[in-house]
Amino acid sequence: MTGDRGPFTPPLGAGAGSRPGGRSAAVTAIAVAALALLPLVPGALSAGDPAQLVGVPVESIVVVLAVGVLASALGQGLAAAAYAAVIVAALLVAALDVAFRASIDRPFSAAEDGIALVNAFGVVEDAVGAVGAWSVLIAVVAIFVGCGFALAAAALRVGRLTARAGSRGRMLLAAVALAWIAFAFVGAQSAGASAAASRSLDALVTTSARAIADVEALRVFDESIAADQLAAQPGEELLTALAGKDVVIAFVESYGRTAVEPSGFTRGIERTLDEGAAALERRGYVAQSAFLASPTFGGVSWLAHATLQSGVWVDSQQKYGRLMTTDRLTLTSAFEEAGWQTAAVVPSNRRFWEEGQSFYGFDTVLDSRNMGYQGPAFGYARMPDQYTWSTFHDRVLAPATLPVMAEVDLVSSHAPWTPLPRLLPWDELGDGAVFAAQAESGQPAVAALTDAERAQALYAASVEYSLGATFSYLEAFEQRDLVLVLVGDHQPARRVSGTDAPYDVPITIIANDPDLFGRIASWGWEDGVHPSADAPVWRMDEFRDRFVDAFSG
Repeated sequence: MTGDRGPFTPPLGAGAGSRPGGRSAAVTAIAVAALALLPLVPGALSAGDPAQLVGVPVESIVVVLAVGVLASALGQGLAAAAYAAVIVAALLVAALDVAFRASIDRPFSAAEDGIALVNAFGVVEDAVGAVGAWSVLIAVVAIFVGCGFALAAAALRVGRLTARAGSRGRMLLAAVALAWIAFAFVGAQSAGASAAASRSLDALVTTSARAIADVEALRVFDESIAADQLAAQPGEELLTALAGKDVVIAFVESYGRTAVEPSGFTRGIERTLDEGAAALERRGYVAQSAFLASPTFGGVSWLAHATLQSGVWVDSQQKYGRLMTTDRLTLTSAFEEAGWQTAAVVPSNRRFWEEGQSFYGFDTVLDSRNMGYQGPAFGYARMPDQYTWSTFHDRVLAPATLPVMAEVDLVSSHAPWTPLPRLLPWDELGDGAVFAAQAESGQPAVAALTDAERAQALYAASVEYSLGATFSYLEAFEQRDLVLVLVGDHQPARRVSGTDAPYDVPITIIANDPDLFGRIASWGWEDGVHPSADAPVWRMDEFRDRFVDAFSG
């Protein structure tokens, strides 16, 4: 007889009854894999080397031992939570290191880069929209929180199983610990990476040491601010050779050495420079060019602006913040003391820029709120550079009763370099609404973020536009007394400029008065707007003093 269960029903305890045990073994295997692998990931990220994923992580040995030894559930939970916090913190720091190196070519600084993260979110928001930016942020937070919970659960599971296994569990854990000690003692390596691993702890130690070094660097920085050789000079003795001239410092976003070196994607930039040189010659302008070594790479443009203006090396956000609280003489304040009317044109600023007046000394600040632009944004750029030049001319130069000194920020060449405006007849710009159709064309921003070749092409096109708008402005508007300092703020990100590109940016002085260039003959700069590979290279913080010395007295 077969009974009620049917002729093919397996005995109790077989088949389906064994599956929960199989699932339990699989979960345990996943927990062990997480403890063995995740603590090694920070090292692999920091080194950019998958070989760092091979090793025995001491952090996991310690937490499994702690969970096995502690008797109370609360103690075990705290040990697992502390372990998870350490690993997640190391993962976060390593991921930020990768992001910072890829974008601005330096590691993340826990002491300095809080505001940089806020600014980075703003750039992403400009590129992909508020919904996309918040979606990315929520996804990143969810991933790290999920990793934390998974690591804590894995530590509890493996630690408790090891304790329940009794002597066999203790022997297995002791064997793993002894292997780690032996590997450390003999310096065993796997593919160049230490087999006795402490990658997460190493990442946190490195970050802490970097923070301590940053504090010391701030002390040295404070001393350099105080040592200002121009501070004691009377204002009436400064910049006398430029009397009656309008002087404009125009920063071109991401205009680096990469843009002016021969390559497969810079031929259009070279053509724009050649055409611009011909246009300047027709108008009677003279130009000389060189390079400056910028304190930043791939972003954080305001560090370069502060360095050139103040004559001190501002290579971090914390140094920038410290500088803004001092009375260090800037080029702007030097011109103001000497009798110039000063202005800043910062088209992508959306809020009041306190430092523009309190530190730099600008009499007037134009930004996206008061420039009258009614057209569309172009990615990060709130308005096209051509509109920026037009507004500067109409609102600052034309009505001025005194010579003008101004800083103009040209941001159409800011990443992600799409969509990109096109030049229009100057008398058709109006309030900028005419640009509406242009903003609807172009490649999606994600193209520049994911495809290096496409990013290079988009970058080059944006620099062509910014330079073309500048040369067109100089040709379209008669300005006999203009001295223009055209300078890049930093190189584009490594995916465009390459892994070996230096921090150099082009700088060009353009003026109608050939006699002015006699004052800088000793600089050895090259004629024209296109510096060659052999052009002089200065540190950007040297420019302020050399410029003031050349045109004073």
